Amino acid sequence: MCRTVTVGLDGSPESLAAAEWAADEARSRAIPLRLVHAEDQPPHDYVPFGGDPVAGPGMDRADQMLREVAAVLAHRRPGLRLRWARLGGSPSAALTDAARGADLLVLGSRGLGRTTGYLLGSVASAVVARAERPVVLVRAAAGPRPDGAGTAWPPGSQRDVVLGLDLCDSQAETVLDFAFDTAARHRAALKVVHGWNPSTPQDAGPNDEQPARRAEILAEALRPWRDKYPQVEVAEEAVVGTAGSHLVDVSRDARLVVVGRRRRSAQLGPHIGPVTHHVLREAVPPVAVVPHD
Repeated sequence: MCRTVTVGLDGSPESLAAAEWAADEARSRAIPLRLVHAEDQPPHDYVPFGGDPVAGPGMDRADQMLREVAAVLAHRRPGLRLRWARLGGSPSAALTDAARGADLLVLGSRGLGRTTGYLLGSVASAVVARAERPVVLVRAAAGPRPDGAGTAWPPGSQRDVVLGLDLCDSQAETVLDFAFDTAARHRAALKVVHGWNPSTPQDAGPNDEQPARRAEILAEALRPWRDKYPQVEVAEEAVVGTAGSHLVDVSRDARLVVVGRRRRSAQLGPHIGPVTHHVLREAVPPVAVVPHD
């Protein structure tokens, strides 16, 4: 299947913001953007990038919405390749399936703790917890973009990418590769935040040695990625305790926050994890959730 960035649309300001963000990401990757609408999604009044509201999309309106959004995105980004489709089935199942054939899936969201917005919290949770590919959640900006392009998150080419890194995770390479690649393509700096618990056995020892040792471990883990991406400016920080609140604080002006999600067996069921869930609920910028084994 052809590589794409796929974005879910329902006509809400959050999904239109997601479409703008996804279009910039697709162009940075030099791959097509695919717009999809799950037919069973709760309808929203559709405001076509700052115009007058129209009725929520039924089947005919969904086709019109997809065509109109594609036309606007193509006009603003000459050369962007676009395709669109309506998806059958429940929103969570349809969007999870759509993610399988994409480099990443982009969704609009007001946060997983809300019960209103682009997706109900339970649906967004299901997509993030089950998707086999990275999922990015984008909130609508508080106001219009400076370039007049609607309510999308402003592009800000110089803003940082922030990564929450779990060094106890054997597959951290997948998350690191995503974060470094994103920072390199957007010519952004990368901030890496690692939370650690000094009560664990591997951190036993004099208290004044623990922070220094943890910083050494973090620097060692990042060394091969610095070598692979020498153009990326990297700053790292090891913080005591879980990193969720710290990630939210340091990422308020970030381009993107990147966190990982460990895949679980079918018997255990889907799981997001407390740090990732906290970041999804509280972070202001877009959040990328990268699944790994």
